[in-house]
Amino acid sequence: MKHVALVVGSSGIIGSALVEALVSAPDWTVRALRKTSVPGVETVDCDLSDAQATQRALAAASDTTHVFYAALQPDSDLARESEINAVLLGNVLDGLKAVGAPLKRVVHYQGLKAYGVHLGACVAPFYEDDPRHIAPNFYYAQEDLLRERQAREGLEWSILRPDVVVGDIAGNPMNIAMVIGVFAALSKDAGIPLRFPGSMRTYREVIAQFTDAHWLARASLWAALAPTACNEAFNLVGEPFRWERIWSKVAEALGMAVATPQPFSLAKHMPGKAKDWERLAKTHDLETLPFNKLVGWPFGDFIFNTEFDMIGDMNKIRRAGFTEVVNNEEVVIQALKRLVERGVIPGF
Repeated sequence: MKHVALVVGSSGIIGSALVEALVSAPDWTVRALRKTSVPGVETVDCDLSDAQATQRALAAASDTTHVFYAALQPDSDLARESEINAVLLGNVLDGLKAVGAPLKRVVHYQGLKAYGVHLGACVAPFYEDDPRHIAPNFYYAQEDLLRERQAREGLEWSILRPDVVVGDIAGNPMNIAMVIGVFAALSKDAGIPLRFPGSMRTYREVIAQFTDAHWLARASLWAALAPTACNEAFNLVGEPFRWERIWSKVAEALGMAVATPQPFSLAKHMPGKAKDWERLAKTHDLETLPFNKLVGWPFGDFIFNTEFDMIGDMNKIRRAGFTEVVNNEEVVIQALKRLVERGVIPGF
């Protein structure tokens, strides 16, 4: 049976890996909304905040059977962010309905913010049936919309909840691989060891997790079709680790020594390394973005200074049938290697 996918948010860290996976998967045709770096993929372009423009644009996707929704419009006001993103998803669903698309299921992406980790320290592990928090959360608004459509129209949905997605694209503010790769390249260029820039507690004591973007893409194809994934939410995170181990394995792979952590604000101080990066980029002939758009340093500060355990329980998705596992150290190292191959960061 042929399936037709519409990847919404196709240029992001999740969406770009999704498009790659769908292109190579049998029985799938894929379209990207709004753009993609994968050659030969048909794109649909529109302003999702404009309902009429979205409907007109989606006439070109009237055969869509599955939506993979990975778009986000952030806003510092959580209530406003919730309203905006619910409207965007609603416009996609309304637009596809208006053009008669035979839509079967929506695969939606959340994260551990569904458990309130952005609000303060939480008690881990996190389970899919944990109660919601009271603060506005766009994940909740979008999930409620999907539940309403399921009850009213029979539209199926499946939700995946990754954490700290590790990918191989530049310019995404939440790609920790870029934070590590650029930080390591500048450290090596300066002739100094790789020193963890976050808190000692985070480095030595806190338990954390990754989600590999390509692993997430493979899980997404499962979530789109598996009967056991219908109308269910699942955590999707790698095995727990401590940063001290990951940091040493990355340093070893990059041929660098490790020294004791040196906590400091990446967001405050790393912009001052712009000229050093420009020189590196020129020396290594990198196809890179301007330094101020290359890395999300505030995201690095958040991850490297989260001083409570971030553990999503994985039993539900395993019981449902997705059992593939990945190696955390290899996830980071392979992402860095792909960034080197793409000419985004210098080779080590």
